[in-house]
Amino acid sequence: MDLGPLLAMDAERRKLMVKVETLQAERKRNSQKIGKKEVAGGGLQALIERTKAVGGEIKELDVQLKELALAFEQGMLSLPNLLSDATPFGTKEEDNPMIRSWGAPRAFSFEPKHHADLGESLDILDAPRGVKLAQSRFTLVKGAGAKLERALINFMLDLHTLEHGYQEVQPPLLVNAQTMMGTGQLPKFEADLFKTTEGLYLIPSAEVPVTNIYADEVLPEEKLPVYFTAYTPCFRSEAGSYGKDTKGYIRQHQFNKVELVKFVKPEESDAELEKLVANAEEALKRLELPYRVVQLCSGDLGFSAAKCYDIEVWIPSENRYREISSCSNCTDFQARRAKIRYKPKEGGKPRLLHTLNGSGLAVGRTLVAILENYQQEDGSLLIPQALQPYLKGLTQVRRPKR
Repeated sequence: MDLGPLLAMDAERRKLMVKVETLQAERKRNSQKIGKKEVAGGGLQALIERTKAVGGEIKELDVQLKELALAFEQGMLSLPNLLSDATPFGTKEEDNPMIRSWGAPRAFSFEPKHHADLGESLDILDAPRGVKLAQSRFTLVKGAGAKLERALINFMLDLHTLEHGYQEVQPPLLVNAQTMMGTGQLPKFEADLFKTTEGLYLIPSAEVPVTNIYADEVLPEEKLPVYFTAYTPCFRSEAGSYGKDTKGYIRQHQFNKVELVKFVKPEESDAELEKLVANAEEALKRLELPYRVVQLCSGDLGFSAAKCYDIEVWIPSENRYREISSCSNCTDFQARRAKIRYKPKEGGKPRLLHTLNGSGLAVGRTLVAILENYQQEDGSLLIPQALQPYLKGLTQVRRPKR
């Protein structure tokens, strides 16, 4: 990133500040002379006029300084987080090193169907009616598909609250600009957001409201770490994704997700990231879906993250792994923007804490993975054992009779 414009603005701002301070000092000296009547006759009147002129110059420079400060602040808000020393160098997705994999992709005795075709034949995914109701990249989910999504949400929330120690919250789905700025969505990614006429934004992830729960607050160190999980619908305009994943349920404007968010002490954030990834992985293990974990290289890392792992699930019809969770250590980047701090036990000034977030998991993509990996040759779908208690023992979804 070219820092030249920012450095130039900063240099100009410093110059103007020196000018203002010089003029303020002159005005003060002149005012003192005028008050003590140290200048008489025509000299006094000239000094009064000069002092007025200096005041006018200061006002003009103050306006310039405010405009420059605003532009500088906007520029600073567009700078990404600093990379962790542990983030590998790379320029593209193909440079992301694989950390581990779990489960073997299933060997099919038939040609596996794409999830969109299978969802249509099972009458659980209806893309045409989703488009009719809204526009492209919206899907009507119905019948067993809707039940499966609800079961997945409950399964994930139970796993993370009952076994992993997260507290469930239900945040607003509409947030203000300051909240979006706190996590790094604004100003850089405004084109990716849906905005209401009242100036509120539909959340692209529960990460946004949940991370801002403690904005402008100071937590006692004894309270850390704090773990939250939340199920929410998410809304993304998918700007820049024209032509990508136009078929199916992978890239939608609206989708469900269970999010994991952590507030931790800085020295514990790396270890907490590993635990967060393991929490998300556990959901895939329970569902018996093959996956792998990759670490994002410098060129593929998100705006707010210092270090990030992607969990990618196996998609048989595409013969490749696709992202189903992205788990990030944002260090103090979001905490600085949102002013989230903690008070050390030993005393002293409040310090910035570290925030982490990850999908645990993206519900729609998990449904896609189940459709693709659990499909049968007769077009039916087996239900993962872990979900059956949430579906009153339903073990299979069959094509409806025509």
